[in-house]
Amino acid sequence: MSVFPRGWRPRTGTAACALALALGAAGPAAAGHTPKVRAAAPAGSAVEAAADGPDVPARLTVGPGGRDLRLAGDLAEGVAARVAAILAAHPQIARIHLTSDGGLVEEGAAIGALVAARGLATYVPDACASACTLIFVRGRTRYLATGGRLGFHAPYEIGARGRKHRVDSAPERAAYRAAGLPAAFVTRALAVPPAGIWIPTDEELRAAGIVTEVVGTDRFPDSTLDADPSAAGARAALLRSLPILRQAEAAGLDPIARWYRDGYAAGRPESEAVAGLRRMAAGYLQRRFRAADDAVVRALGHRILATLERAGARDAAACGLLAAGDLLALDARLRAERPASHGLAPLLARTQAARPDGVDAPATSLGAARAMAEAAAPSADCAARVAETRRALDLPPGRSAAALRALFLAEPQQVLASRAGP
Repeated sequence: MSVFPRGWRPRTGTAACALALALGAAGPAAAGHTPKVRAAAPAGSAVEAAADGPDVPARLTVGPGGRDLRLAGDLAEGVAARVAAILAAHPQIARIHLTSDGGLVEEGAAIGALVAARGLATYVPDACASACTLIFVRGRTRYLATGGRLGFHAPYEIGARGRKHRVDSAPERAAYRAAGLPAAFVTRALAVPPAGIWIPTDEELRAAGIVTEVVGTDRFPDSTLDADPSAAGARAALLRSLPILRQAEAAGLDPIARWYRDGYAAGRPESEAVAGLRRMAAGYLQRRFRAADDAVVRALGHRILATLERAGARDAAACGLLAAGDLLALDARLRAERPASHGLAPLLARTQAARPDGVDAPATSLGAARAMAEAAAPSADCAARVAETRRALDLPPGRSAAALRALFLAEPQQVLASRAGP
């Protein structure tokens, strides 16, 4: 499970015509604006889209080292002029990150012309749709992150009562063809109704020459916080991606969010951020449960055992994570199997908040757990770990909890009280 799931980001913005009306413009606004796309939309298919939300003019930031321009949000009026000003002030920019579900066609085409004139590379870390694709295709080199998506459909204008009306697609067709897109691909893209979206597969995009290279999340600086790099934005991103942290107190959550935000600002690749966040969140869960009372530890043991038994030989990778005591993986699996159970959250709520100084469980309990761990030398093999967990749960309550701590909670975890990484 990726900490930051790929796919369409939720919209937070007005339809393009609402912005025009707010500025006092008359008549319908021509748009290449992409509606919400259902998260379950299969790649390579046209799907019906949900209603538009309000536009949020794109946020533009220059990344670390001044070589990346990050664009996140809607292509509202004036965004192209802002891009031009930033490019003029930062001649070293070589690449533009694009996270946008569209906007005004004129803005997308104008930014695309700037990209072509400067010979910039384009990169989509997550999703770029509709008018945003007019920018992407003008890149000298065009990168798509693994799991990222490009979405195409016909342009439209919004008329009375918010109804979408297809408009002449000649400007979009000309822009796509000027970028070298094959005629058959352009025809298919612009045949998709305004209320739908076509998400080509990676193979289709590469075959048509739309994407130069599909890259891993270790290639470029992380763009996950492009839309909101504030402290609140970092916390919100963590809670969306790791819902178990909603049970974390500020002393537990804030150091994790700060480490993530600082790494984003410094240009840490997303793959490193994901790995670090997983280690930190898993360490937090370990500390909370290791210091919990025996009844909570035994309840955790029962959940681990049941999940191990269900995983069994059918899912060796998941079983290995669970056998190694990865409570983050356990929480994710419980939520996937029974969403109404809220994973480990109800059980975590019965534990005490981690101490701000990061002190672990009392020395006597932790010492006993370590001694039992050395004596037991538990195996990471699933079948062996299932048997060990059953034996631990069959012991009297106090000894049972100590054995479970030894099996799953024995390793001390570093507490990040500063900005140092995991």
